[in-house]
Amino acid sequence: MTRSLLRVACVVAATAALPVSVHGQSFRAERHDIGGEGFFDYLSVDTATNRVFVSRGTHIQVVDAATGKVVGDIGGLPRTHGALIVNATNRGFTTNAGDSTSTMFDLRTLAVLRQVHTGAAGLDGFMYDDATGRVLTIDHSRPNGTVVVMDARTGDVVARLTTSGDAPEAGVSDGRGRVFVNIEDRNAIDVIDDRTWKRVDSWSIAPCNHPTGIAMDRATRRIFSACGDTSVVVDATNGHVVARIANGGGVDGIAFDPADKLLYIPSGADGNVTVVHEDGPDSYRVVATVPTMRGARTIALNPKTHTAYVFTPEFGPPPAGAPTPTAGRGRAPRGPQVAAWLIAIHR
Repeated sequence: MTRSLLRVACVVAATAALPVSVHGQSFRAERHDIGGEGFFDYLSVDTATNRVFVSRGTHIQVVDAATGKVVGDIGGLPRTHGALIVNATNRGFTTNAGDSTSTMFDLRTLAVLRQVHTGAAGLDGFMYDDATGRVLTIDHSRPNGTVVVMDARTGDVVARLTTSGDAPEAGVSDGRGRVFVNIEDRNAIDVIDDRTWKRVDSWSIAPCNHPTGIAMDRATRRIFSACGDTSVVVDATNGHVVARIANGGGVDGIAFDPADKLLYIPSGADGNVTVVHEDGPDSYRVVATVPTMRGARTIALNPKTHTAYVFTPEFGPPPAGAPTPTAGRGRAPRGPQVAAWLIAIHR
């Protein structure tokens, strides 16, 4: 079925932070208020159009990265976590946890092409395996997590498999027959054969705690798993942890720029992004800590422009008399949303 595109007009405010320069690397953070409502999770970048897709709970805002203006909105997405961009087929695929579907849409027009019923609950993460032309949804199902494999052209479900834990997060492909998926509840990486779509191994990646985002340098065969406080680098040939990277807390993503050999690790707890240079396969050096905002915990990167993006809403003070949560439980009270910041980190 086809759903009409809702065009959104919003007032955009942009402010530029002072450049951050460390060890010869210079970075500049630019903020755009994109408005809109709803909780958020993943961001994605369409490198063909330089548009950023921002999940907002029941819809996805589409933002022109050059101007910070909202140019489209894809609605009707119950509890959506984000949109996978597949330029090879001009398709986008959302993960909708609310009704266990993936919405397939046209990247150029944003028109909905198909609603795919995946047969799995808890749709959350996603990835594209370019070696097979397959889209994967990565799902917090019970009692075991699931991976649903779809054809990137038609949206047809071609395989399903279970993971070693019930909280699989992001995944990445090496382009040579293996897919790697972070397992948050087991502090592990599952290894999947993309010829048979079966799990063939599971690696402990201690001291990583609750791995979420994942990225890979295919040239050095190194996997980067984003973890709270200390992220890890894993040898993709044997699962050994070869390096540790100190970063802030509240991390829910990671991005790698293969041309610059730079890792970007967002801390939602500390309100910054740790930028790390890969000096060698087992050698990593923090080159900058770029201030962003508290709450900005996921990240996307455009390797063509070498720009990284984080997002978070900003809320006003809580209403008078709002109850204070018990220590260690619940979220502190907050007022209404006053802005929704898409932050671009330029080098």
